[in-house]
Amino acid sequence: MTGMKQGAGENPFAEDPDPDAESAPSSTDKPHDDISYPNAPEEEKADDPQQVESQPMQIPYKFRRSSVQDGRDRVPLFLHAETKSDERDALRTLENQFGDNVSLTDLREALVIVGLDHLDEVETQLQQWGYGITFDE
Repeated sequence: MTGMKQGAGENPFAEDPDPDAESAPSSTDKPHDDISYPNAPEEEKADDPQQVESQPMQIPYKFRRSSVQDGRDRVPLFLHAETKSDERDALRTLENQFGDNVSLTDLREALVIVGLDHLDEVETQLQQWGYGITFDE
């Protein structure tokens, strides 16, 4: 054998002809400047508006977690039978819409988040259960 095949790449045993050919990194160079971190402090984010607008795609929670409980606190939940039935119907409806299984835990958290965004409707429900009624005269 006469060495490496032609076109197979650089010879890993070859010496650099000029060790000063590569410039040392300057103090202003940052490693991985092309990577954008959405939660980075403002001073580290790019000043170019085009780069700020085109942030890398975030991997959805469903795919980056190791289990459905990952990153969540356990909270006991007690439901009336009618609410439990409505929850089951909602789960089936969403599974049909997505064409995929929907975790009951994900559904419940989504319902809480949406409820928090609609406190006026939550207030109405609580009033129907008797909240806000006073017996003082």
